[in-house]
Amino acid sequence: MGNAGEHVCFPGFSLTWGLQAMGGLLGSFGRGFESIRKDIAAVMERDPACRSRIEVILCYPGFHAVCLHRMAHYFWKRGFLLLARWLSHWNRFITGIEIHPGAQIAEGLFIDHGMGVVIGETTQIGKNCTIYQGVTLGGVSLKKEKRHPSLEDNVVVGVGARVLGPHVIGAGSRIGASSVVISDVPPGCTVVGVPARIVYREGQGKTDDLLPVSFEHHELPDPVEAAIQALNQRIAALEKELAQTQEPAQEK
Repeated sequence: MGNAGEHVCFPGFSLTWGLQAMGGLLGSFGRGFESIRKDIAAVMERDPACRSRIEVILCYPGFHAVCLHRMAHYFWKRGFLLLARWLSHWNRFITGIEIHPGAQIAEGLFIDHGMGVVIGETTQIGKNCTIYQGVTLGGVSLKKEKRHPSLEDNVVVGVGARVLGPHVIGAGSRIGASSVVISDVPPGCTVVGVPARIVYREGQGKTDDLLPVSFEHHELPDPVEAAIQALNQRIAALEKELAQTQEPAQEK
């Protein structure tokens, strides 16, 4: 009798199953709202031009893109693949930001301006990350496998940078504008160039606590300038040695 009472209208439909599904749905929406709250807080914290939460909700395409992605990702995980892709398509049309619904994005992502950002299907983005306009988190494989990058917590990706392949960008790292990253980046490092090379390292290891975000892009080291300065210093030293060796010969 107890089992018969659980069936409602449709054969095979269990009231218990329906309640469990409803509970899962409400739980997902609850987690989604908490993520949205943290996304708003991230914009307020990292954009000095932002004056209110309502401004974030109404006027920030990066925030809109993340919210629409969370909805598309919800359907993607439950097998509604075409609906998820359709939502991501409209997300791109509205915001200029293309995020595949399969991408995994933690709370606190701030996409500043955002136009031209592309985030691939198997991308994983940790907490408190920042991405500027024109960034590509892309793949380099045609196989159905992990082919897009993974950003750990608190990573900053500068304007127009490309991270290509299933590489791990360590927590607290910074990627300079227009850099092309084709290898893993250890935690706490700054990389610049094509291909990107490490020009600054805060130290080895990774901590569970979020590292402070730095947006001082004008202070990024220039490896080309450093190399030219080193060559100039070496040339000056050689000229000095040559002059010293010529002095005795001139005296004779």
